[in-house]
Amino acid sequence: MTLMAILLVMFFLSVLVNIVPGDPAEIMLGPRASTALIKQVRQEMYLDKPVYAQVWHFFYNAVHGNLGHDFFSHQPVTALIGDVLPHTLILAVAALLLSALVGIPLGVFAATKPNTWTDRLSAIVSISFITTPYYVAGLYLLLLFALHWALLPAIGAGSLDHPWSYLTHLILPASALAITWIGYIARLVRASMLEILNANYVRTARAFGLSQRKIYYKYALKNAVIPAVAVLTMALGDLMSGAVFVEMIFSRSGLGSLIVHAIQNRNYPVVRGSILVIALIYIFANLAADLCYRWLDPRIRVEEVG
Repeated sequence: MTLMAILLVMFFLSVLVNIVPGDPAEIMLGPRASTALIKQVRQEMYLDKPVYAQVWHFFYNAVHGNLGHDFFSHQPVTALIGDVLPHTLILAVAALLLSALVGIPLGVFAATKPNTWTDRLSAIVSISFITTPYYVAGLYLLLLFALHWALLPAIGAGSLDHPWSYLTHLILPASALAITWIGYIARLVRASMLEILNANYVRTARAFGLSQRKIYYKYALKNAVIPAVAVLTMALGDLMSGAVFVEMIFSRSGLGSLIVHAIQNRNYPVVRGSILVIALIYIFANLAADLCYRWLDPRIRVEEVG
């Protein structure tokens, strides 16, 4: 299934220029371009060949690590992606860690006090986070913490050579990207905790006189976080795609900014290469989630053996 998904993504990207209305060469060069120049660009982009030849050309080059060249700077697309991909990965991983560090304790806190005002308040906060789009969260955080209170830098990514500067530039974008998943993880952990707290082995632990704290954090939490960890692994792909909005709001260099600028300039080789990288990360993140869930939950292995 993973291989099939990769092949379908590559096929779609290979025919992308034929799906978009208009001649890609004419759109990129503008209305004043000469016929000879348009013909030359079509040859360079392999658009003068049949569609099946274009598909094979893209497949063959992509498998060999060649995603084409930037139409304007003539740099390899792989080099452009390699320059900005670390910034996007750091942003996505930081948002992932923040989602776990805030969402899991919030879900546990709500589960230990079911049907109380704190549980209801936690539900309101979690659902509000889930329904908040990345770009809305980013704009509010930018207005509050960068413009109104001036606590954190508003734009840019800082430099990896200066870790503190890079960290301060990372806080707001990572928070904006993590908000939706904080709410989702909190609700998931709460539901898992409540289900486990009604399990037979937890009732047995209570009957033996174990403290509530020990039951919550030694026995119940260990099993309740299994679905959350598996979902967080899968969330990496979603965070990579969400980074497109966040990077534009905070003017960060990254894969999202590269895609947006390439779309504005009709730079199809860069668009295809960047989307392919995000799609591959998303596909392998889903595969890792399945493997992680099987490794964390021994019941699945027992069922497979049975």
